[in-house]
Amino acid sequence: MTYGGGQVTYPTKGSAAPPGPPTPTVPAVPSQPGPVATPTPAAAPAPPGRPETEPPRRTAFAEGVDQLRAAATTEPGRLRIIGAALALLVVAFGAVTAWQMADRSAAADDVLHSSQPLSDDAANIYRSLADANTTASSGFLAGGEEPAETRARYERDIRTAASLLVTAAANSEPGSPSADSIAKLNKLLPEYKGLIERARANNRQGFPLGGAYLRYANNKMQEEMLPEAERLYLKENGRLLADYDRATPYPWAAIGLGVVALGALGWAQRRNYRRTNRVLNRGMVAATAASTVVLLWVTVGHTVARAELDSSYDHGVRSLNVLHAARIASLKARGNENLTLVSRGAETVQQDGRTKDAYDVEFQKQMAVLDTRLTEAKRLADDQAGSKPVAVAAGSMEVWQSRHQEARKADDSGDYQGALNKVIGAKADKPTRECFDSVDEELDAALVQEGKEFREAAGDGRSAMNGLPVGAAAFAVLGAAGAVLGIGRRLSEYR
Repeated sequence: MTYGGGQVTYPTKGSAAPPGPPTPTVPAVPSQPGPVATPTPAAAPAPPGRPETEPPRRTAFAEGVDQLRAAATTEPGRLRIIGAALALLVVAFGAVTAWQMADRSAAADDVLHSSQPLSDDAANIYRSLADANTTASSGFLAGGEEPAETRARYERDIRTAASLLVTAAANSEPGSPSADSIAKLNKLLPEYKGLIERARANNRQGFPLGGAYLRYANNKMQEEMLPEAERLYLKENGRLLADYDRATPYPWAAIGLGVVALGALGWAQRRNYRRTNRVLNRGMVAATAASTVVLLWVTVGHTVARAELDSSYDHGVRSLNVLHAARIASLKARGNENLTLVSRGAETVQQDGRTKDAYDVEFQKQMAVLDTRLTEAKRLADDQAGSKPVAVAAGSMEVWQSRHQEARKADDSGDYQGALNKVIGAKADKPTRECFDSVDEELDAALVQEGKEFREAAGDGRSAMNGLPVGAAAFAVLGAAGAVLGIGRRLSEYR
């Protein structure tokens, strides 16, 4: 179409666009080499009914067993195992021996220095209290003017009892039955002394109330104090027996380990001989010698100690117990004899359908106990030094019984002064006092002799175990070192 001499051209509908500048083309990038991704395989499904678990870890013990098993397949490994086992066995033997012998040595030391002296102190507490009671009644019978000798003896007995109670309290465990008995005796002793002083004061003035106070004091002594002292003695004697039970049994564990150790050492040396044709291995021989010394030492040493301790019990402790019982019976008999005259029939009992003086009945009972104990003490005495004083005491007891019957006849016939002279009179009256003093002195001499025998035998028993614990440990170390060195000698041949 043309306007005014020009021509305007319109694009045709539906025709392509006129060409423009060309679009730049990005050159193609060639493919680069790189890691090839590996496809992850799918996990296999777990079998039905079986949960997925990690494999169990092995214990250190199991790994150690495997290592030992592997080592045992070679001769050097077997030698190392044998050496370790021998050293351990010898050390165990020495340790058990040292432990058992230390325990028995300590028990023997307690027998000698602790439990037996305490048991003896407890018996002396009883004796001192009984003697004080007997002496107080003797002084009462003498009238208003109590002899100075009698008074001094009573005071000495009281001081002795108080001093021994202090010693016993220091060596008893707080809260123990022994401590309770000691506390009760410490409380009762001043009460008893007060009653005796009241009895003396009334007796000096001629008041009959003095006899009542004396009987009351005697009842406190007989029913409260002496039973408590006896319980203390039994407790301390029980401790002594317990120490004997600890000291005397054979150390079977140590002896058994010693036999096993010697057997193992013998087997190891025989094995060494069969493999090397060498008769001796110095280390093994040293270990065997050390173990043999310990085994013989513990066996022989304890056998000797046991024999001496048994002797100290049979000829010491048993005799001491019987003599203490005899002395206490004589003191009780003397006290009841005095109280028979003090009470003048105030205390009676029925016996065989007859009314008898209670104190005289008790006197006869205690004299029967004394007779039995003296017979037993004479049987236990193993030499003349021990049996002679017992025989003299038995003779004095027979005379005592005869004179007592004379005193009772005089009293029953109304001759009170004659009866009194037969009990506490002068030497010309042949009083029972002389017989009692003779029995008491002879029993004291027998106690000194038996105590000496106990200390000698118990000391020998204790000495037989001296050095055993330390010696056993030292020889065990030497034996273990010898076993290790002997095995090391064999191992050096494989290098």
